[in-house]
Amino acid sequence: MVYTNPGDPMERRQSTITTIGISFALAITMGFGALPASAVEDSVPAAVPPVSPTPQSLTRTGDDAVVTGRVIVAAGEETDPAARDRLVRELKAHGADRVDVVTPGNVPRAAAGLLTVRLGPATRPDIAAALGDTAVPDHAEGYALRVARAGRGARIALGGTDAAGQFYAVQTLRQLFVRTGNDGWRVAGAQASDHPSMPLRGTIEGFYGQPWTHAERLDQMDFYGDVKANTYIYAPKDDPYHRGKWRDPYPADKLAELGELVDRATANHVRFTFAVSPGESICYSDPADRQALKDKLQALYDLGTRAFSIPLDDIDYTRWNCEADRAAYGEPGAGAAGEAQVDLLNDVQRDFVATHEGTWPLQMVPTEYYNHSESAYKRALRETLDPSVEVMWTGVGVVPTQITNEEAEQAARVFGRKVFVWDNYPVNDFGNTSGRLLLAPYDKREAGLSDHLSGIVANPMNQPHASKVAVFGTADFTWNDRAYDARENWRNAMSYLAGGDRAATEALLVFGDLQHMAPTFGDTPWQPQAPELARRVAEFWKTWDEADRDGAVGSLRAYAAAVERAPATIRAGEVEEGFTVDAAPWLDATELWGEAMVTMLDALAARQAGDEETSDRLLAESDELQQRARAVRVDPPRNSWGEVQPKVGDGVLDAFLVQAELRLRLWDSAGGGENLAPKGTASASSVEQDLDRLAPRHVNDGKTETRWASGYSDDEWVQIELATPAKVAAVTLAWENACAAEYTVQTSQDGESWKTVSTQRPETCGNDVVRVADDEAVRYVRVQGVERRTTWGYSIHEMGVYGTPAS
Repeated sequence: MVYTNPGDPMERRQSTITTIGISFALAITMGFGALPASAVEDSVPAAVPPVSPTPQSLTRTGDDAVVTGRVIVAAGEETDPAARDRLVRELKAHGADRVDVVTPGNVPRAAAGLLTVRLGPATRPDIAAALGDTAVPDHAEGYALRVARAGRGARIALGGTDAAGQFYAVQTLRQLFVRTGNDGWRVAGAQASDHPSMPLRGTIEGFYGQPWTHAERLDQMDFYGDVKANTYIYAPKDDPYHRGKWRDPYPADKLAELGELVDRATANHVRFTFAVSPGESICYSDPADRQALKDKLQALYDLGTRAFSIPLDDIDYTRWNCEADRAAYGEPGAGAAGEAQVDLLNDVQRDFVATHEGTWPLQMVPTEYYNHSESAYKRALRETLDPSVEVMWTGVGVVPTQITNEEAEQAARVFGRKVFVWDNYPVNDFGNTSGRLLLAPYDKREAGLSDHLSGIVANPMNQPHASKVAVFGTADFTWNDRAYDARENWRNAMSYLAGGDRAATEALLVFGDLQHMAPTFGDTPWQPQAPELARRVAEFWKTWDEADRDGAVGSLRAYAAAVERAPATIRAGEVEEGFTVDAAPWLDATELWGEAMVTMLDALAARQAGDEETSDRLLAESDELQQRARAVRVDPPRNSWGEVQPKVGDGVLDAFLVQAELRLRLWDSAGGGENLAPKGTASASSVEQDLDRLAPRHVNDGKTETRWASGYSDDEWVQIELATPAKVAAVTLAWENACAAEYTVQTSQDGESWKTVSTQRPETCGNDVVRVADDEAVRYVRVQGVERRTTWGYSIHEMGVYGTPAS
């Protein structure tokens, strides 16, 4: 869709969402592990720890259960092996020196003073009794959990409605461990009745560019198990055997890797969904092509795969790949393409999927995946596609700014079934994401979508570990969309990545704020850049202009120092190593930008104190740090962007530095420069297609989400007539992707005679600061294009003119 793994990873990654200190020495080692009375008395009820995904119901029931040195686990033949093994690992990681697994009827008498955990089907008599009045959901993948004190010991009941429910009960229990004051562990006294709101939850590896490595995919399966995601769709666009060479069997080594991946997914209750995308070359009516497709699916079925997908996105349905299809379905077009695709998909569903034991319904991605309008193509799918086939949909637009209940319901009407959302966030394989990590929380998907969708899978970034921030949110939303809180989830996601380390969590939140921009295919991002920093910068200038300059500097400097420290804290803490590798260029650049910001604030403070010499020195140091930050490159790039500059708080952090520098350079002019552009009048040589939304007035409206765009020639310009003549110190430009390879800045007193004051050849599209060394008062400032970087015209979000009125 357009736009060294040391050791056993299952053992390597025991738990990263628990509280701080898992690696500390285990404290309870007394005899059989019976706990002294004083320690029991230390168990004081407190708030239930946060659990993600948010359970449908989670309440405090009473005192916490102390983890004794010896723990009894009662598990029978119907206990899910993956759930049992994970339970044992978690108990050993949280204070149990010895875990004895016994059958339900063989719990030893000595267990009376020990922690006893019962795991299995919720209908098992001993579990049902231990659950008491805790409600057991009548829902697939559901579970009930109860933690209770019992005499000198404690008991925990984990009952699932199915095997997956048992596994998810353990995943919830994993997050209920809390430390005691004496370095022991206890389990919060709580009960849960829980089940997912959506049946399909997870990711689709469906991006363009470098696919994930085998080790990265294995790690992702463990991550999905942790967050109760049950779906992974293998569909990397740049895997040749997925798309271009779909008829060819996978080489033996690749097939072995896929087999291992299927096994790891199954161990985490994740459906490994194998996708084949034949639309670029298939002859729909050819029995040989159909057999080749089924043979490809059969090879994965033999490895244990039980879920399959046929994506037919990003293909041209105005032509056939063979003349036989013209004879079978008529002239190419939307309706004929729909008929041909339905013919193929029904054959695969009925002749392959339905005839193979244990398979899930076939999934497909339609060619019209990006809207919910009626069409001949959708009519063919609605009226003739087998009703069991899952149809994927991206929302309105390939990268939607929102997904609402009304939109989902309309999509269900035109496709004839609940749709399965392929959500293109946080994918960063399209032009507007160049140089970006997308670390904003999963957001702007409406509560109640579980009534209208069969599920959501996120399309992640080429960077797998960095993608976990958004995927963590997707998993939470799809589990319980009505209780989802994007900001709370964001913090929980960062804590997960940080292994519960508080300092690293805070550093990740600061870093994530600088990577908060979420672009779309259009001009308007659906999440803003650096909202927390932007709020603090706005407060800084308000306080500064109200004459409390020392207070302004002190407040913002503390946050700037946090920006500077964040990369080192992230690298030194418990944060997943894969994340620090994914984010390395951005971390490098952030440290430099943060240091430049701290230095700039010190320069403002020195000038305010009357020390002009120190201020000038610090200003020069800040400029040098900014140059170094701009020189950082994403190298080697995983994406198709090339070796680009990593974007860090762009439009906010760099804009603050520009404004602060202008204040310093124009200190003697009423204490600093003013952006004169908003009070001026903009005009231009042309407007792209005469569209009012691209008119010149948008270049100085103070809104970064609007823009001016020119006609498609090199000799185009935009200018601002200032309200009064002024001495101009600098011109700032926030370019859209259609920027200039070369341009000049010109000034004029009368709008007729022009003087070139600067010629610029920017390396990339971004934010330009053009300094003007001219004491002459002018009335007009123009940006004159010399050479375009693209086949489009020139496009600028905002143009600033900084200086002081001549009067």
